[in-house]
Amino acid sequence: MAARSHRRSLRSRRAAVVCAAVVAAGVSAGVVVMNANAGTVDLYHQTLPAKDGWASSGTGTTGGTKADAAHTFTVSTRAQLVKALGSVSDTTPRIIKINGVIDANTDDSGKKLTCADYALGTGYSLPAYLKAYDPATYGRSKLPSGTQETARAAAQAKQGKNIVFRVPANTTLVGVPGTKAGLTGAMLQIQNVDNVIVRNLTFAATEDCFPQWDPTDGDAGNWNSNYDSVSLRGATHVWADHNTFTDAPHFDSANPKYFGREYQIHDGALDITKGSDLVTVSRNQFTNHDKTMLIGSSDTDSVGRLRVSIHHNVWKGIMQRAPLARIGQIHIYNNHYDVTPLNGYTPQYSINSRAKAQVVAENNYWKLPSGAKAAKLLSGDGTGSVKGSGNLVNGTVTDLVAAYNAASSKDLKTTVNWTPTLTTGLEASASNLPTSLATTTGAGVLK
Repeated sequence: MAARSHRRSLRSRRAAVVCAAVVAAGVSAGVVVMNANAGTVDLYHQTLPAKDGWASSGTGTTGGTKADAAHTFTVSTRAQLVKALGSVSDTTPRIIKINGVIDANTDDSGKKLTCADYALGTGYSLPAYLKAYDPATYGRSKLPSGTQETARAAAQAKQGKNIVFRVPANTTLVGVPGTKAGLTGAMLQIQNVDNVIVRNLTFAATEDCFPQWDPTDGDAGNWNSNYDSVSLRGATHVWADHNTFTDAPHFDSANPKYFGREYQIHDGALDITKGSDLVTVSRNQFTNHDKTMLIGSSDTDSVGRLRVSIHHNVWKGIMQRAPLARIGQIHIYNNHYDVTPLNGYTPQYSINSRAKAQVVAENNYWKLPSGAKAAKLLSGDGTGSVKGSGNLVNGTVTDLVAAYNAASSKDLKTTVNWTPTLTTGLEASASNLPTSLATTTGAGVLK
């Protein structure tokens, strides 16, 4: 057998030259990843790998990888981001590189906006609202209506106009490595569009200045807010990868109470509703949040859709909805759930399967503090299914469904009507996940 040459091939040497040139040009030129089959691919042009969850189905998820120079942007302010996103009806591929932290609560000149600024001119004031809808006088049988509710809705709409960013089809949004890239106080709305990638961003402090009081919500009423950090509504082929979601710096424990109920200014972290479909959620960190991920907005959401893969994520300091799943086919694998109370967030459950949802949960790892029970890791309404296997609780293989059913009057079903096949990267054991995911998930990891 002839001895192998130690000389690099011409193709390899050319790839090395290209790599060195791009790195020398700085982060704005793109972060280089070597691919044995495709040569060099920078971070901003990466696409979802084949068979990597539901978002790889069919045409796959490529985002804005075909963007030309005129539709490749680097932004660092709210106004620049709005301009780069353009019209939601424009399907031209685009790549948007977010450099640093963008505060959504700023005006076009960069001036900081407060809740008082949004309320200005609407006639809304919290003391007046509380007086108008005090259950002692207004009652508990109907939603607020009248002058102050109209004013509250107007103020909320003013804030929404400023902080909601509508993402067009064929878009890639990526945080520039090394810049602590992210959006503060924002809602990224991906609605009725196809083919979107969101990566390497921290979503923090998405807060509604004007929650609505609903005395009919539950036994004692609730304050409900309006903005998710990332909201998918009727969206298809979406890949959310290596992001961090947090309420910080304002935790729910700092929220006041009115009418005996928490004045909740946070809604979802990443919600997938209104018939959204073919979504992969990978290698994110979800932390310090209550209602984290909703799949299906109601028990009558779209049958045949809501197909979501959730893998290699870290959930820490999450109270519930990790996720709450309705109707769809949901694959949850290789995630790490740390259900130790954190910053006042005390977990209620991790996975809720309801409205005939078909959940496959395999090879996940739960860390339980002393006194916590495996029976409380799942939840359901008696119609949802969870087919579980290989799940570890503090390192021990545990049948979570059996534990839940033994303590519940509404049993989770244990069979599903589908078999996952889009499982690139599925690890056969969950034992190493607490260690491996600690350094490979969330924003700031991609280089």
